[in-house]
Amino acid sequence: MNEETRTCLACGRNIKGRIDKKFCDDACRNQYNNQLNSDSINYVRNVNNILRRNRRILEEAMTGVEKATARSKSELAKMGYRFDFFTSSFTNKDKETYYYCYEYGLKEVGEDKCIIVRNRTQKLAGSANQ
Repeated sequence: MNEETRTCLACGRNIKGRIDKKFCDDACRNQYNNQLNSDSINYVRNVNNILRRNRRILEEAMTGVEKATARSKSELAKMGYRFDFFTSSFTNKDKETYYYCYEYGLKEVGEDKCIIVRNRTQKLAGSANQ
């Protein structure tokens, strides 16, 4: 029987056991896969944090307001709002574009003004209530 020496992909120690085994234990397997996925996981985490912050800022701007409110773009930017991050966009029949961050929408009007709305009827894709 010809036994080939195999080494763990994470730590480099010799592996004993099944011929298709790549790691010496679960800890090495987890370490290897976490390191492999860390770049993409960090990117997704950062984008999600920005989107959550944007939503929280729009929610705060809508506090006590039922339908819509006007704010200056510079005021939102000072609060940390990132205008280049949104979850969807919608253009109505009047060619006005709303940039949504989850259920909160933002429409730019003029140089430094925007209108913030909340879409209470927005349905999630794949939702059972469609």
